[in-house]
Amino acid sequence: MIQAVMVISTQAKPRLLKFYNFQPPEKHQDLVRSVFQCMHGWLPHFFPNFVWFMYLELLESLVSVLSARPDGVSNFVKVDSIFGPGTKMVYKHLATLYFVFVFDSSENELAMLDLIQVFVETLDRCFKNVCELDIVFNFNKLHSILDEMILGGQVIETSSEQIMKSVEEIARLEKQSSTTSLIPKSISERFSR
Repeated sequence: MIQAVMVISTQAKPRLLKFYNFQPPEKHQDLVRSVFQCMHGWLPHFFPNFVWFMYLELLESLVSVLSARPDGVSNFVKVDSIFGPGTKMVYKHLATLYFVFVFDSSENELAMLDLIQVFVETLDRCFKNVCELDIVFNFNKLHSILDEMILGGQVIETSSEQIMKSVEEIARLEKQSSTTSLIPKSISERFSR
């Protein structure tokens, strides 16, 4: 099962973070339990910031692993210390971005590398030579593409053509629904006179 899909800039800025099944390592789970016990009264206001802090710490450790790896080594990394036991990571460094998939032992490493390639090819088709700014300003389309590929941590589509057809259909339906008026025609005709 895929646990996370991330697109991270080389400056450690997250461009896409999608977690399907993420359990913090033991050191964080103890911290979460202690926070629950100590801050019972105002936890709802604090908890989202605490979770975001955990994700940022995770992101920092992940970027430190990625940036320390030389260009000629394998793109497969065991990340037990970051994501918990039995997890692996495959990444692809393209231009100023790292495309990262984190998965457990039930997934094939080469299949995950191929899935990254399908993801990047689909983005290239969608944006005509994708760059970091395309990802930043079109995050909704990025999520649509990813949702057409992966659902709940399971791969559902690997054909770039089928993914593009689905994304184009979604865009067509969104455009059609935005042009549909919510005001009845009889009322809108009165005001247009």
